[in-house]
Amino acid sequence: MVTLNVVEPSHLLQDFEVKIHHTSLVCPSQRTDQRNKSMFFLSNIDQVLNFDVQTVHFFPAHNDFPPQIVAEKLRETLGEILVHYDFLAGRLRLNPKTGRLEIDRNDSGVGFVVASSELTLDEIGDLVYPNPAFAQLVTVTLDTLEPDDQPLCILQVTSFKCGGFAMGISTNHATFDGLGFKIFLQNVASLAADKPLIVTPCNDRQLLAARSPPRVTFPHSELLKLNIGQADTKSSVFEATQEDLDIKVFRLTSGTISRLKEKAKPFGDVDNVNSNKRSITSFNVVTALIWQCKALSSSTESNMDRESTILYAVDLRQRLNPPLPMSYSGNAVLSAYATASCKELEDGPFSRTVEMLSEGAKRMTDEYAKSVIDWGELYKGLPYGEVLVSSWWRLGFAEVEYPWGKPRYSCPVVYHRKDIILLLPDIDNEEEGGGGVNVLVALPPKEMDKFQTLFHKVLA
Repeated sequence: MVTLNVVEPSHLLQDFEVKIHHTSLVCPSQRTDQRNKSMFFLSNIDQVLNFDVQTVHFFPAHNDFPPQIVAEKLRETLGEILVHYDFLAGRLRLNPKTGRLEIDRNDSGVGFVVASSELTLDEIGDLVYPNPAFAQLVTVTLDTLEPDDQPLCILQVTSFKCGGFAMGISTNHATFDGLGFKIFLQNVASLAADKPLIVTPCNDRQLLAARSPPRVTFPHSELLKLNIGQADTKSSVFEATQEDLDIKVFRLTSGTISRLKEKAKPFGDVDNVNSNKRSITSFNVVTALIWQCKALSSSTESNMDRESTILYAVDLRQRLNPPLPMSYSGNAVLSAYATASCKELEDGPFSRTVEMLSEGAKRMTDEYAKSVIDWGELYKGLPYGEVLVSSWWRLGFAEVEYPWGKPRYSCPVVYHRKDIILLLPDIDNEEEGGGGVNVLVALPPKEMDKFQTLFHKVLA
């Protein structure tokens, strides 16, 4: 019997005051060749990710690096790193002739904010529990600039009374995917330590340009065409809801994940067993559990034939032919999907749900990925499904070694979206084996109650 561990913070400040002391723009420290400052091409994957992503990285006090020294060092480092990521200092523009988003590489700079709180890190609550109040640790827009002149990146350093601090970063998703952002952070950390770049970024987004002419060679039920000016009953998972949502964190230890893997092993012929072994990964079993619970939490006896589609990101870097450089800085992820009826998810063996998920990733071949990119050249659209699992679990932001040490914890700022479920790294607990995951779920109260019951039932 597995006891469900729902993380309930001992205390959670719903609000706390953050005082802004200084706001400025940081431009590249060296003038680059202005003749090469053409508009920066964004791929069709980048095009649909025009929204901000906010992350907060918490650091304990360090005797040699008090917050004011860290702020000065980060400001200097930003100027240096923008020489290598010059697109980040530009501004997003819509090309009226093509209707495409581009970046004007005009070296206008990124935002830099210095702030403070009268609280200690311990007083703001459990860092593992996502707190909407953490939004105050990130600056999304600069009030001194016009809407069309907003930076693509803003970094805020907030000092706490204990000597610890938070590094809050807002970036437009069109600039980085998770791996690209991780490499950016590693490079920031390395330059801050007066060392060379860890990895020279590959900023060539033309590597993911559509073919000419575009060739859509697969049906793409996971993509939703946007009919501009027409009402559409379907909505994207990226849309925020106006409903009241309960937010809960379900903690899965490494031991629980191992038991899920055992549950995912199929019975039957040897070929099936061997095939399924390859799909029994930690990500697949956790995501299969989430899919079952999310689909059935909004189902009734009368609509069990309803189909549920789950979306999850797949990295393309090693799936393309030729492969993309691992240092590719842009968005090199596409949404894989799996579809099943609610009845299948309720009655079928857990091993089959895991296998359906793995088939979604297997589908993401070189040709399939290029077909998706070409689809984006022909249509305006977004990924479409009932639920999107966004995994921050293995990105390793908290493993980045800065001169002042590794973060105590790194997390995204909570979004008010019931159809996006986040997988967040747990702070390793040696007694539980480490390597666990926190599953962040936001649902209307009745659906949350059912989700929690189902979650417990599958783990039992």
